[in-house]
Amino acid sequence: MAAVAAEFGRDLEADFVLVEQLIKQARADGVQLLALPEACLGGYLLSLDSATGAADDPGPPPLALDGPEVRRLAELAGDLTVIAGYCEAGGDGRRYNSAVCVTGDGVLGNHRKVHQPLNEDASYDSGANFRAFDTPVGRIGMLICYDKAFPEAARALALDGAEIGVCISAWPGARTNPAADLAQDRWKRRFDLFDRARALENQVVWVSANQAGTFGSLRFVGSAKVVDPGGEILADTGVAPGMAIAEIDVPQALETARRFMGHLRDRRPDAYPHTAAANRA
Repeated sequence: MAAVAAEFGRDLEADFVLVEQLIKQARADGVQLLALPEACLGGYLLSLDSATGAADDPGPPPLALDGPEVRRLAELAGDLTVIAGYCEAGGDGRRYNSAVCVTGDGVLGNHRKVHQPLNEDASYDSGANFRAFDTPVGRIGMLICYDKAFPEAARALALDGAEIGVCISAWPGARTNPAADLAQDRWKRRFDLFDRARALENQVVWVSANQAGTFGSLRFVGSAKVVDPGGEILADTGVAPGMAIAEIDVPQALETARRFMGHLRDRRPDAYPHTAAANRA
């Protein structure tokens, strides 16, 4: 499996050229699951400080889940399972920051980002749930960027049987007092900590893709990675663009991690009923 750190922008055709190159590279390396970044089809927002970003920027192009762009992605995927971020055109003019999972057979799953940082809600509507789904490489649960800061999100997917958590991001470096060396940036450290914690606490394989480079006022931390169910990083791009590739037997890795200390099995929901009540609310 592989997670990508790469730079994507508003030019949808240029984005597809890069996506095709990355899929070809992944296929040549024997990859079966490829995670591309949040908003890789059409780019992310220019800024998180305002709703408009720039007066001459129309924002990410809204794409239909059953539209030609997603079909094109599926055709490129072929025998690979590919996850990519896009701006989803919903009904009544709504737009969602979404992740789609495809193979050559079509769409396997779709997730609308639930948690929205800063002013992102001025550009996107919010999703409302977390659900896992079956794929040729195992049962997958998807999150987008800020979603992974909330333990309940990844836990909901694990409880729904997710064996692999895939989080795609457009995670930038710190907005205030940024580090000159991006590798030392405190927001990069948070990005990495969330990846390792979500894998370990749920004992799942974790695949984390992210934007790289810059877009508008944002400088992305890259740091695409694959993490095993023990929280150990198996492959990592660092802050540069690249593809983190790791080979892992998912059922065996989960069985080994959960053999003695099963974090899902050993839960005591009766000891924290407020969590269940809040979920029902």
